[in-house]
Amino acid sequence: MQRREQWASQWIPFVSVATAYCAALVLFRQCSIPHWIILTGFHLAVLVLVDYKYWPALLVGEATRLAYVSVTCYDQYGLLWALVNLIPSLTWEAPVVWWFRERLNLLPNRQGVNMLALVLCSLIVAGIASVITLAQIRLTPLPPGYVLHYGDVTARLVLGNFVGALTVAPIALVVHQSFTAARRDGRQWRHDVLDSRLFLECTFVVVPALGFLGWLGLHNEHARVASQMAMFLPVVVLAMRHGWAGAAAGGTLASLGVVVLMPAQNDHATLQAETLVAMAITTMLLVGARIAMLDGRAQQERIDMRMALALAQRNAALGEAQLRASALALEQLRDSFNGVFSLMLGRLQHLQPVLDDAGYRRQAQNTQEQLIRLTDSLHPTQLRERGLPGTLTQGALARMLQEAGILYKCDLRGPLSIVPHSMNLAVYRIVAEAIAEACSKKEVSEIQVKVRCSMRGRPWLVITIETRGHTARVRQVDWDGLLPRLRIHSSGMGRKAIDDRAATFEGQVRDRMLRDGQRLVVSLLQPNHPHV
Repeated sequence: MQRREQWASQWIPFVSVATAYCAALVLFRQCSIPHWIILTGFHLAVLVLVDYKYWPALLVGEATRLAYVSVTCYDQYGLLWALVNLIPSLTWEAPVVWWFRERLNLLPNRQGVNMLALVLCSLIVAGIASVITLAQIRLTPLPPGYVLHYGDVTARLVLGNFVGALTVAPIALVVHQSFTAARRDGRQWRHDVLDSRLFLECTFVVVPALGFLGWLGLHNEHARVASQMAMFLPVVVLAMRHGWAGAAAGGTLASLGVVVLMPAQNDHATLQAETLVAMAITTMLLVGARIAMLDGRAQQERIDMRMALALAQRNAALGEAQLRASALALEQLRDSFNGVFSLMLGRLQHLQPVLDDAGYRRQAQNTQEQLIRLTDSLHPTQLRERGLPGTLTQGALARMLQEAGILYKCDLRGPLSIVPHSMNLAVYRIVAEAIAEACSKKEVSEIQVKVRCSMRGRPWLVITIETRGHTARVRQVDWDGLLPRLRIHSSGMGRKAIDDRAATFEGQVRDRMLRDGQRLVVSLLQPNHPHV
């Protein structure tokens, strides 16, 4: 029983592949004409995509079909022709495709195609198929007096096989790669195809355009040649928009449109149109492959940029979390210091009741204020308690500026309450950095901060910091007390820190000199992951 199951598992796939391939050969043979031999394209597509272990099944499938043809045509063409016809064309084509697959890296990966190798392989396979057909013609008994012009026949065969290869093989690779991208899930593959821009553009743009050209060529004999020549335009358009996959889809549709308009099998104008379409498909496949490579590189750069931005945003959030932890530790230290000081002062009063402790209390209060300022510079507690509007208008930064004698105004508009905390913190850091840098020159007497927020599309923030200086007011500012306190609230890196924070949130920094000051404008975009 086990041996029977093993035999079935080995031979059922073999027989299934041979049967399916034989049936497909019959179908493609019926659709092929002397200068549009899509059977060659089917041969090439199968050899490129099918695993090597099934190649013997393909030979058996083709030999079966050829055996039927030889038996039915034995009386008409003779024994020699029947015996030669039994040799499958894959016998000659398979080594060429194997060499391109193994030596020239025809399929470098699941989502890549060496398009130059594919075009060269198509041309060589077309030449082999043409030689096989010419050999069969040489062995075929011709009617008396029938003259065959081998030059014309050879040109038509090579063109027909090459156009057939370009019609079937590239689009087969497109379908195979899309199916592989969908993890070989038929339902997912159908959804991806129906939702793709290439399918939508082919269905609603290219097919109607080719239908119009076909209708025009069928109803106007003088316009037929021009319509056939114009069939190559979709190949160019789709290649420019979708790379080699667009060229493959457009080439299949264009070659089909040229054949539909063909009035006779040996029509000279159709041959010219097919030649133009073949050149267009070949060129656009090569150009489209280059476009696809550049597009993939640009897409990878965008992905790398997004990953770098996400990493920078996570690092910024991690740094702020560490600063917050340090601020909490300082807050606990301040509480411990207050308790220890009260305990020590109580014991001193117990030992020396007449001790004057006013000086000690002032020193302790100054120390506590310094710890509060340091804690607030590490992580402003008011930002979580009162939000960005309350922190900028009434926080420690606003108070120290007003106490130093600088006129400070703040105007905030927009739904800042729903902006992520990381962006609010970035706004506060940028404002503090800009104010510290402007005040370091001791030429500022008036500061106005404007923050605008919008939630349309991707949420964004714009920060405007205007600093102005009036000579009389600048002299009245307490710079000695202000600058040390501002240094605590800033990193000391100035404009570079502002540029880095803006770049972390995909923003820009612009500055403009005013008549009596300077205006700095910083834009920020909300991260794609607001929780960062």
